[in-house]
Amino acid sequence: MSTTRHLINRRRRQASALRAREGAPATAPGPDAGPESDAGSPKADPDAGNPEAEPDEPVPEEASPPSSPRRHALSVALSLLPALVLGAFAVVAGGESAALGDEPAVRNAALSDVARTSELKGRIAKAVESVFSYDFAAPARLDRAVSEHLTGGAVAAHRRMLAAVREAGPRQKRVLTTTVTHSGVEHVDGERARVLLFADQSSTRTAGEKDGTTHAGAMLAVDAVHDEHGWRITAIDTFGAGS
Repeated sequence: MSTTRHLINRRRRQASALRAREGAPATAPGPDAGPESDAGSPKADPDAGNPEAEPDEPVPEEASPPSSPRRHALSVALSLLPALVLGAFAVVAGGESAALGDEPAVRNAALSDVARTSELKGRIAKAVESVFSYDFAAPARLDRAVSEHLTGGAVAAHRRMLAAVREAGPRQKRVLTTTVTHSGVEHVDGERARVLLFADQSSTRTAGEKDGTTHAGAMLAVDAVHDEHGWRITAIDTFGAGS
């Protein structure tokens, strides 16, 4: 490729040769030019006859290739990629959020509403202690407890469980006391809940063949509903209860 230095030297040599032919004194060549002969004629151009010599015409700047349709489409796609990724993330996140909201653990207020859970535990513990305690001298107290704390199928279930105590209670002068020792709320879903309880029961008989006091443990799972009367038990499952 021709350089600026080559072009300047060549033009100087051409100018010297022209002035020599016209009889004008030649200017001293530049430091890069070769020495002239004694006759005053310029030294032959070193590039003459050299097949590898570059032409004197300036080389035009390399034109950038026109952008192809494929390259243009790729540029557009790359510019839209961040927006597409963010949009996809928003869709996935929204779906995950909706699915998470349907999970029972999320709907379970027992894991988030501490105040309501505490109120529920206290109410159900009191209900279980009341409906599973009996005093032969005050049987109406048990009836009031059943009316206050039980509803639905729990009323009939309780009647079956306490039938023997009610029947033999006056004759045996029996007193049954139930005390809840531990309780836990399994779940609270809206106005419905399920509670697990452990209780100690003591039964005292002061008449009959088997007088004295016995102790037993009981484990219960109760379903409860919240209505205008507060939390009330709707179902009772027992896993071993003393009497």
